Amino acid sequence: MLANNPSTRRQFLQTTAIAALASSVQAAVHPRRVGLGFSLYGMKTLPVEQALRVCAETGFHDVEFALNPGYLTEPKLLSPAQRKEIRALLSSLGLRLTALMDNLSLLIDEPAHAKNLERIQSAAELAHALAPDAPPLLETVMGGKPADWDKVKSQMAARLADWAKAAAAAKITLCIKPHVSGAAHLPEHALWLLDQVKHPAVKLAYDFSHYQLRGVELGKSLDALLPHTAFIHVKDSVGELGKFQFVLPGEGKIDYTDYFRRLKAANWHGSVCVEVSGQVFGKPGYDPIAAAKKSHAALAPAFKSAGL
Repeated sequence: MLANNPSTRRQFLQTTAIAALASSVQAAVHPRRVGLGFSLYGMKTLPVEQALRVCAETGFHDVEFALNPGYLTEPKLLSPAQRKEIRALLSSLGLRLTALMDNLSLLIDEPAHAKNLERIQSAAELAHALAPDAPPLLETVMGGKPADWDKVKSQMAARLADWAKAAAAAKITLCIKPHVSGAAHLPEHALWLLDQVKHPAVKLAYDFSHYQLRGVELGKSLDALLPHTAFIHVKDSVGELGKFQFVLPGEGKIDYTDYFRRLKAANWHGSVCVEVSGQVFGKPGYDPIAAAKKSHAALAPAFKSAGL
């Protein structure tokens, strides 16, 4: 975390005040409709300040914080003073905090479901503290197993309705993300859940790598889901369903030039954020800084070519 010494903290806030003001003015004059981001889910071993500086220096516009247990940005670990420091640092670096990740499940017992509603509230409080003018959305997977979709979808919809109410009460947007290994794993599953809940606080987080492994075409999934999508994760995969490995962007077969041009043509607004899978950062020798730089190098030319 940032320094705990009071004099150091005061000096930090003073030296970043002018930069923060300049950054906010620049953002107001040149709003970025689509940003290229990096999720700190893949930077668990780095102090928050270092992770943010790496993202800014690498050239990313946006960041996502991971609120999962064990991460330094878990809400219960951040004091009010630390939240102010992070907010000032984000502003001074010109980074947008566009999303918060917390991996929840709809398929749990009632006490655990109640805890998840509390986690949504805690995430919302952090969102408003770190970016009060444009609170980041909260995105999550939903749990379950692919073979169980038909058996559990009604329970998922009922629990999602509770999530929606909690998010709306806390004034944040909640984005649900289908997963190749989850009960909801196809575009039609995502659309069915949205149709059942019918709540403006619930949108989609789109991650083509999961649909690609299911044999779904990029264009088909984008046409179906983009109108309901508020956030995008990008990563690649190698192998096939049943025996695959998620990898960094550019290490698989996704055509990002085509991908980003489709976003441009659709006039989509939001954050396109690199998610480093646990299959990658869990390997011995993983270097989060090298991963961020390699991901940016793979995506930035396609991003620029698409005019984003």
